[in-house]
Amino acid sequence: MAEFSRLRAAFKAAAIHLLCSLVVAMFAGALVFGLWFPYPYRELAGGRELFLLIVAVDVICGPLLTLVLYNPAKSRSELWRDLGLVALIQLGALGYGLHVVWQVRPVYLVQEVDRFKVIALPELDAVEVAKLPTALQPRWRGGPLTVAIRAPKDIKEKNKVLFESIEGGRDYAERAEFYLPYEGDMALKSLKNSKPLAEFLHKQPTQETAARELIAEKRLDMAQLHYLPVVGRQDWVAVLDVQGQIQGFLKGDGF
Repeated sequence: MAEFSRLRAAFKAAAIHLLCSLVVAMFAGALVFGLWFPYPYRELAGGRELFLLIVAVDVICGPLLTLVLYNPAKSRSELWRDLGLVALIQLGALGYGLHVVWQVRPVYLVQEVDRFKVIALPELDAVEVAKLPTALQPRWRGGPLTVAIRAPKDIKEKNKVLFESIEGGRDYAERAEFYLPYEGDMALKSLKNSKPLAEFLHKQPTQETAARELIAEKRLDMAQLHYLPVVGRQDWVAVLDVQGQIQGFLKGDGF
């Protein structure tokens, strides 16, 4: 009978702990998906799956520990000690998980010849990134910064990148030293290898509704829109206007 009473009290405590954990997880989700992985990068860069894995483990383990440790027969000081330790472990795990998500967040969307490529912070050389002008430094909120790539200065620089990329090293998109602002002529340059958006919708008819909604929201003309594939964890395309500026994204294979 005493064990049944303990379990009933422990389940109640665990339920309260679970509710509190869910509230904290909601705030963490707003941080991650609102600042670091805004739409569509939560899918493009795999942020949603990583966050859900971290939060699921954290939310489940905390209340389970409470269920095991809670005992109304303990003194108040013992209960506060045990539950405080559980909360400390849980917050520490969540903090570490959020740090991991922060570290692997996408920081650049690089226009590379006939595609855009999502680049996360670990893929870059920290020294090269530090040398970038302020306008091209990674943002801590708002998602990746769209950048273009300059041409190699000479044949030696070109061959260096070529041979290293062939051997599995970094290509232009992973080399911050080549980054330029995505504007003006550099943005217009992206249109050279783009295709009419109508061609994409012909291959991906399921995106017709999403495309129409984007066009209506932005007040665009379908005939003037183009697209380029986006290389990430999933297949997406970037929708470009006549200036080469990205107006939105649609899901589907653009190659």
